[in-house]
Parts: sequence; C-alpha cells; structure tokens
Amino acid sequence: MTTPPHTLRVAFIGWGAISRSAAQLLQSTPIEIVAVAVRSDAARADLPPGAQILNNPSELAATGADLVVEAASRESVAQWGRPALAAGMDFIVSSVSALADADLLEELRDLAARNDAQLEIHAGALGGVDALSAARLLGIDRVEHRIIKPPHAWSDTPAQDLCDLGGLTEATAFFSGTASDAASEFPKNANVAMTTALAGVGPDKTHITLVADPDATTNRHEISAAGAFGELAVTMSNKALEANPKTSAMTALNLVRAIQNRVAPVVI
Repeated sequence: MTTPPHTLRVAFIGWGAISRSAAQLLQSTPIEIVAVAVRSDAARADLPPGAQILNNPSELAATGADLVVEAASRESVAQWGRPALAAGMDFIVSSVSALADADLLEELRDLAARNDAQLEIHAGALGGVDALSAARLLGIDRVEHRIIKPPHAWSDTPAQDLCDLGGLTEATAFFSGTASDAASEFPKNANVAMTTALAGVGPDKTHITLVADPDATTNRHEISAAGAFGELAVTMSNKALEANPKTSAMTALNLVRAIQNRVAPVVI
C-alpha cells in the first residue's frame, strides 16, 4: 500500500511575478497554498482558490502554514520572517539582500533555533550555490561574482547615474566592491550577490562586479572561487521571467525546487 504524500501548507508573502509563476508550477503537487500576503487590491488577481488574504503579519500564525515563502521585498523579510519563525514555521527568503543586515540575520537565526524552525535561502537565479557552500567546509580563499545584464535591466537603480545606460556601445562595469556595498547601493539587484556571499566567504569578502552590456540578451552570472577544495567556475545565462523582465526565470524555478524538495520522495 502506497502512503499518500504529506500535503505541505504554504503561505506566500507577495503575489507578484515570482509567486504567480511558482504557484502555476506547483499545481498538481501535494502543495496547498493556504494564504497570500498582499499590499493592494491590484495584487489579488489569480489568487489560489481558498487562499486566505493576509494584510498583517499578526494574522500569519493562525493560517497553520508549515512553510512561509517570501517573494515580495527586502522590507518583507523582517516584517514576516519574525512572526513566521516565532510560530515555528519554516521561512524561505527570496529578497536575500535584506540579510546584509547582520543583526537581522542573527535575530532570524536565533528565532529559528529557538522554535525548531528553519530559515532557508534558496538559490534564486544562481547555479553552483550548493558546491560553493560545500567548499566552505574545507576553506575558500576568494569568491568573485560578475553580474551582467542588458542596460534596461539596470534602469531605476543607481546605475543610471554612474553610466549612460541608453548610450552604451560596449559592456561597461559601473560597480566594483563587496557584496555588502552592493546590497546597500543596489538592493533590488543584489539578492544574488548576497546569496553568493552567504554561501561562501561572507558579505565583506565577496567581490562583486556589476556590468551593463548593450549586447547582452540574458541576465548572466559568472561566479569563480578558489581554495583548499580546488577551483569553481559557474556561468549562468538566464532568460527573463516573461511577467517581469527584470527577474530571471530561474529565480522562480529554483523557488519551486526548494518548495518541492520538502515533499518529494527523492531529492537532488
């Protein structure tokens, strides 16, 4: 007799392109979306049937969710992460740049430990994060991460004041610094930088370069690392999410993988 899979009760924080795409891919799986936190009526389109609408973090504990998935904003990590972990709910973070705040990271880690919960940083638009995290156990000497995107993907960020995004004729690096600096200056674009940093040698030792390339047709990530483990080199060229050109489709795909791994009989 086959035992039916456990139904995982999930609450989404945010109902934008990432959450909607993830929800579509989670259909016909033992995943039940029991609640969604939204900020406006416009964000309520296509909500999963039966999902409770949350307007306040104080409402989260009563949903009975097993897992809370943040896919909203940097500010939402603290706002919803605290009550989720305090209630013993696991919490997946998408807006990883929020964890550049070392005090917040420590607070959430402590809440998770005290309440038998787990704070998870999923891979987002990246590949190779598992290898980088494993390499840390033996020792890493350096980690470098280059983020290359078309100029329009850097609009409405400080990049537009650092270079002429509309007039570029060749790839131009407009930022070079630590992951901590990248998270402070480019919070909407530094999620992957912080993911690399937290997987490897930390925000202050991870070197980040941001590039606007008029010939780029994808969002590309080039990660290199070296240490006692050997050397690592990973390149990801991600197509944009159809519903949001500033977000890589892989971000939603990796989020789905992180959720499904909690109920799948075989995990890779």
